[in-house]
Amino acid sequence: MASLSTTTSTGTGDSIRSFADLRRQTRLLSSRAASNAQLGRRLPGVVRASRSSPRLNGRKLRVAVVGGGPAGGAAAEALAKGGVETILIERKLDNCKPCGGAIPLCMVDEFGLPLDLIDRRVTKMKMISPSNVAVDIGRTLGPHEYIGMVRREVLDAYLRGRAADAGASVINGLFLRLDQPEGPGGSYKIHYNEYSAGGGGAGERRTEEVDAVVGADGANSRVAKSIGAGEYEYAIAFQERVRIPEAKMEYYKERAEMYVGDDVSPDFYGWVFPKCDHVAVGTGTVTHKTDIKKFQAATRLRAKDKIEGGTIIRVEAHPIPEHPRPRRVLGRVALVGDAAGYVTKCSGEGIYFAAKSGRMCAEAIVEGSENGTRMIDESDIRKYLEKFDKMYWPTYKVLDILQKVFYRSNAAREAFVEMCADDYVQKMTFDSYLYKRVVPGNPLDDLKLAVNTIGSLVRANALGREMDKLTL
Repeated sequence: MASLSTTTSTGTGDSIRSFADLRRQTRLLSSRAASNAQLGRRLPGVVRASRSSPRLNGRKLRVAVVGGGPAGGAAAEALAKGGVETILIERKLDNCKPCGGAIPLCMVDEFGLPLDLIDRRVTKMKMISPSNVAVDIGRTLGPHEYIGMVRREVLDAYLRGRAADAGASVINGLFLRLDQPEGPGGSYKIHYNEYSAGGGGAGERRTEEVDAVVGADGANSRVAKSIGAGEYEYAIAFQERVRIPEAKMEYYKERAEMYVGDDVSPDFYGWVFPKCDHVAVGTGTVTHKTDIKKFQAATRLRAKDKIEGGTIIRVEAHPIPEHPRPRRVLGRVALVGDAAGYVTKCSGEGIYFAAKSGRMCAEAIVEGSENGTRMIDESDIRKYLEKFDKMYWPTYKVLDILQKVFYRSNAAREAFVEMCADDYVQKMTFDSYLYKRVVPGNPLDDLKLAVNTIGSLVRANALGREMDKLTL
């Protein structure tokens, strides 16, 4: 029997803005807010050093992390290790977010993830075009390179556990609202319902006073609403976990599949990703949210021969942000992960960037507070934004362009799949994904790639016109 867990979004943006536009808007909002910062007026561009902030006598800096996914878990752990008094509030400690669960190789080492946390090590990726032309991807991977597949309920619990081991207090609670400080250097008041071990009932109303708040509470972030962070366009991801016969599961032992086409999504892709004892079958869309179940049925149909005889054991749906929010920091409140909008276009990846942003934000707070001994201000937290944008803006921009070029029609998708057969494309793609950097290419190979891409687009458009004639 399948169980349904659905979360809906509470608003959409008027348009999909570029990452660069949002960075400019964020800086503008920051300069307007600077004159009203909690620790007094300061000139735009002047960063106040932590040692000029007041010392906290007899106590440590207190920070609340709202949300216990990869962003919240990573943030809480880094804060607690850095000497900051930390509480982490998460409503669903057994949450199974509908997520493909792919993580890059660099995350395993960077976050010290145990190998038994990874259900499958994918070394073969099959990309399947609208006309069902399949291209095998993975030929350029080294002997020890792979894409890790995890279950979010397992990964999230592990990261929260590490935060608790580091000294953070993990609370099973529902965040309700945030009250702003009454004066410079004053405390934020967070209100939440705390639940017993069983998680049932209405919960007990609680209030905590903290010096700073990290909003890691997902696409429908209440923390974001509390600081007027602005809305963003979002996609709906729909996923079914399917337990298939062991003989069929063997096919997916080290393999994942991606399906593109108007039938599975007009602006994204469908997927079949392997887990420990089942596969995750899903799709997503920004532009046609009401048709998501139709796209899911088409994804199942495209993969029918390989998942036939399977049983749906869980159904999941969730909003996924399509670009960063206009405002990600205000005062001593910061947004990370999905709450900030850190999901890439084209691939829909968010786990690594969530954990990375959570850790970077926490490190900025630890540094600014001198290991929890001083008060911080907005300029301390804003260092995290500057560092994150500098490191990852090229990745977001490249994937944004790829989605606009290759996801706009079936003809373009055919060209995209054809292009993926090229070894140079595969190497560049995997190097960028596995190690989270935009890899500089060889100029001659880049020129050849540009010519081949144009040729693929021309051929695909010609094929599309012929197909249109046949269907008229």
